[in-house]
Order: sequence, then structure tokens, then C-alpha cells
Amino acid sequence: MKVVIVGAGSVGCSIARELLAHGHEILLIDPKPEVIGRSGLRGARWLVGDACEITTLKEAKLDEADVVVSATGDDKVNLVVSLLAKTEFGVGRTVGRVNNPKNDWMFDDSWGVDVAVNTPRLMTALVEEAVEIGDLVRLLTLQTGVASLVEFTVPGDSYIIGSTVGTIEWPQDATLVAILRDEAPIAPSSDDVIEGGDELFFVSTIAAEDSLRALLSPSKAALRED
Repeated sequence: MKVVIVGAGSVGCSIARELLAHGHEILLIDPKPEVIGRSGLRGARWLVGDACEITTLKEAKLDEADVVVSATGDDKVNLVVSLLAKTEFGVGRTVGRVNNPKNDWMFDDSWGVDVAVNTPRLMTALVEEAVEIGDLVRLLTLQTGVASLVEFTVPGDSYIIGSTVGTIEWPQDATLVAILRDEAPIAPSSDDVIEGGDELFFVSTIAAEDSLRALLSPSKAALRED
């Protein structure tokens, strides 16, 4: 599948990395040439330019793309790219990132958006009916049961509060992929400090879930073993 991703920030590069791992053909468009070197992506093609310009999209051969993902941090850019992709190039499927929830109503087929992704709202919807504070909750099973997306809401008395992400020895097969704080998603770095009420999202192997549970909620893990 040929996928064009507009915006090579943390979101765009994360999407590209996953799609490359699954064998898809990826082209990233970004106006900043320096993002190429720091992305760490291997196997992706790049185009430096303004994706809101028809000439850039023609150079990208957008008419040959199966999917266009508008993943920039600017809702105006994501809307314009989606509209051009759909109306000028006939792209079959467009995905638009919504940065400001107040703009959510514009991301529909009238602007050429087939799928709108509002990250804070998506994460909230995934967990609001399932989350038990202080316990690990499996949200999704991935790759036919090999891995999972799990969530942990940090209770106010957790011992990890005040610790930085980089100082916590996470299980080998569990990766912290996002922190949801005050309804805003944070791409975690080693210097981010854990706060009470944070919602931590991990991609983990099924086998590593127990180790992750024991790390985050040792008392409850002990009760399960008893």
C-alpha cells in the first residue's frame, strides 16, 4: 500500500515507523529538511516542501497514493491537505489529525476527511468505561494476540509520582508510548516527570503485562499471586 504522510513530527514519524514495519511504501512530506536526519526512519521516501501547494502534491504523485495522512500540528494544514487530496487527486482514503478538539466538527467529508483522529478524545473514549485507578487495564489486543495496548492511571499515592520516565526500569517487552494529562496527549521523553492522575499507555507483549502490573501496582499484583 502506498501511503503519503504529511508532517514528520513525532506523530507522523510514529505512524510511518509502524507502516514501514508492516511492509508499506511510505512518502513523508515536510517543509523542514532537518527532520529527515533526526527521524531515524529507514526505508521511507522524503519530499521537502509545502503540502498545501498543488505543485508539491503533484511532485509527490498523490494520485498514485492509496492513503493520505495529514498529521501536522496545524489543523488548517490538515484540512487543506485532505481537501486537495480528495478533490484534486482522487485519493481513496484520507486521515486527518485533529489537534484542537474545537475544530473536530470541520473534519468531515465536506473537507475531504474520511477519518478524523482526535487523539485526546480517542484516548479518553478508550478508557473512560474501563479504567480502574491504580490497576493495569488492557484496551486492545494487537497482532493476533501477541501484543496489547494497556493503560494505567497513576493513583495519588503511587510511589512512581515524581520519578522521571527514564529512571523507571520498565519491563523489557513493554514500551510507554503516550501520557494523557489534563486531556492532552504527551509523547513521553526520558525527562518527563510522572504525576498523580496521569494515564500511561503502553504497548506490551501479553506475557509482559504481569511484570508491568507488578511494577506499577505491586500490592495488587501480590494479591493476584496469592
